[in-house]
Amino acid sequence: MKNDGIKEVAIDDSGRLCIFPETEKFTYIYRTATEVHWDNKDMFLYSPKPREWSYLDWYKHIINVVKNECYCNLSLTKNTLFTNIPEILKKEILAL
Repeated sequence: MKNDGIKEVAIDDSGRLCIFPETEKFTYIYRTATEVHWDNKDMFLYSPKPREWSYLDWYKHIINVVKNECYCNLSLTKNTLFTNIPEILKKEILAL
């Protein structure tokens, strides 16, 4: 199993949760049919805009899909940036 840090966690202008790995690329993650996608231009994983799930649910889902389907542990680092993330969500993510 590979390990990679998370460079940034963000909510973009479209309302998608975005997770930027430090080095790994997940070009074929769409094949998992889990609604987790990869932006090949800007190199990040993303969810659809939340409908029924919260942002925290999507964060956990993305991390689990990457672990179980792509065999890579993504983890926060002391340098992880949080962009456009409400403080309460940041605290919930850090508590995981």
